[in-house]
Parts: sequence; C-alpha cells; structure tokens
Amino acid sequence: MNVWFYSLVSVLVVSLASFVGVLTLSFDEKRLEKMLIYMISFSAGALLGDAFIHLLPEAVGDAGFGLWTSLYVLGGIVISLIIEKFIHWRHCHLPTTENHPHPFAMMNLFGDGVHNFIDGLIIGGSYLVSLPVGLATTLAVILHEIPQEIGDFGVLLYGGLSKKKALWLNFLTALTAVLGVVVTLLLNSMVGNIEMILVPFAAGGFIYIACSDLIPELHKREPKFGQAVGQLVLFVAGIGVIGLLLLIE
Repeated sequence: MNVWFYSLVSVLVVSLASFVGVLTLSFDEKRLEKMLIYMISFSAGALLGDAFIHLLPEAVGDAGFGLWTSLYVLGGIVISLIIEKFIHWRHCHLPTTENHPHPFAMMNLFGDGVHNFIDGLIIGGSYLVSLPVGLATTLAVILHEIPQEIGDFGVLLYGGLSKKKALWLNFLTALTAVLGVVVTLLLNSMVGNIEMILVPFAAGGFIYIACSDLIPELHKREPKFGQAVGQLVLFVAGIGVIGLLLLIE
C-alpha cells in the first residue's frame, strides 16, 4: 500500500507542475529565456544523476550489466526518439484562431499525454525498487517537467488556445501519469518484477532527454563566460542534489 501511496502522490505533484506556465506571463521574453537556460542546466544534471547514480546501479544489481539490461536501456532511448520525432511533429497551413487551434498544438497535447504516461510507468517502477530511488526519479521528473511545461504552454498559446484552456488541457494531459502508475502497479501484482524492465528503460529515456534535448539547448547561443560557468555549476548541482538522496538509503 505504501508503494501505491508514494507513487500516486508523486505523480499528482508532477502533474501540478503543468500549471507553472501561468507564472511565465509576468516575465518578458528575454528574462524568461535567461531563467529557463539555467533551469535546463539543472534539469539535465538531475536526469543524468538519477540515471547513473540510482537507476542503472539498481538495474544492474548483483547480476551485472547483461545483454537484457542493455536492450532495456536502448529501448528507453528508442521510445524517447519515437515520441519526439513522430508524435510531436505536425504542420498546418490553416489560420490560427481560438476556435481553430493549429493541429500541432493538439498533437503537442497528445505527445505530452504519452510522455507523461511513460513518466507514470517509470515513477511507479522506481518506487517498486525502493523509496530513495522513487524519490530521486520523481525529483528528476519534476525538474525536467518545469522547463518543458513552460515550453508546452507557449506552444499551446501560439497554437491559438486561450490561456485558461491551455492551462487546463495541459493539466489533463499531465494526469495521464496517474494512469501510468496504475498500469505499472497492477502489472507488477499480476506478473511481478516489472521494475526489472522499467528501471533500465527509464535510465535510457533520461539519458536521451538530457543529452539530446537539454544539453544541446545550452549550446544554441554562445554564452558569456560568467553565464557558461553558471550553467556548469547548476548542471553539477543537479547531479549533486540527486546524489544526496543516497543518504536516506
């Protein structure tokens, strides 16, 4: 029962991160961009920290890094690529209005729903391993979701949705994480040891997101020396915060 409690509370907290977009309305574009780049640095460090400090060591366990573990990690990378390449990618040439939001906005919601469902699978699987691994994974997901949800909110506004509708639709898609947790825990009760697949799968997904999506964002604009140092410090801090959760094991 504790696994159900911690998992469901965690995904509900993650889902609430979808409302962070409304806070950005009070910031101008340049200030928001400056804030986001540091958040992205911290998030990239946290995802890699969770993958290499918590998830992979748990996935390897006493059996060592075998072929199946490698395949599950690669599966996480491939699924992340599929979601990014095919589910989020759509174009439309019709006028953008509130009554006719661009299909790319609707596809963005669909893609986010799939992404959040997988986050729920991963969080549920992490809590099946242990409380510290579940907490570390939840924290890494939250830190990644904040800059992502800000970007998603902007996409929905650009697609023609009102601020209110964009916030609520974003929140509804975030709730698919709850479904992901329920599926994981029910499957585990029926077949058992589902975390043996989900934990390395999560590690692969986190490595892909950090290295393919987040770190390249840090290189899109040449930062000044002080900004580059700040990004590096926050990147390392993200790893360190996740590493500190080892103390509660």
